Amino acid sequence: MAEPATTTELLSVPGPLDALVDRARAGDDAAFEELVRATHGDAFTLAHRITGDEEDARDVVQEAYLRAYRGLRRFRGDAQFTTWLYRITANCAATALGKRARHRHEELDDDGDVVETSSHGDPEAQVDRGADRDELTAALAALPHRLRAVVVLRDVYDLPHEAIAAQLGISESAAKVRLHRARRKLREQLYPLGPDERRRRAV
Repeated sequence: MAEPATTTELLSVPGPLDALVDRARAGDDAAFEELVRATHGDAFTLAHRITGDEEDARDVVQEAYLRAYRGLRRFRGDAQFTTWLYRITANCAATALGKRARHRHEELDDDGDVVETSSHGDPEAQVDRGADRDELTAALAALPHRLRAVVVLRDVYDLPHEAIAAQLGISESAAKVRLHRARRKLREQLYPLGPDERRRRAV
């Protein structure tokens, strides 16, 4: 699976994509199909990381592009097309998770103190520095879906807490609590002996 685009990449769209957006807004369906081909990989990666399920991710992406197509003429270009599209994708993924939760009740208290909410020392960054990314993918998939959604949007896509809260329909404080718990669970799974001990054993 392709690695997700970085925040800088999402906000730096090449000129040809802007031209496709203009054509698609004017009713050119072929241009919209080109936009789909250009952005589908990253949209699917985002959906899959949030939902943790390939079939759900495909449904999410399909719904996201349908919403984007219907709303494209109202797209004013205040944000880049990719930023707008991935926001729609995240919203669709959050909706899918909400539907899933209604079928599988999951207790999660969003109250409590948050010890650490910055990205320094987060498991994603530690894995990027040399550990096996397959282990991270498996650890993310094992997280409860509400925790996984927050940590993916924050640590992979670098969205601010306010944006995450808005997209998931929760308070900003709840987003911070979930992020803290998600990072703690990832560290426990990825580094049961601690990252320093793991590095020593790998030598």
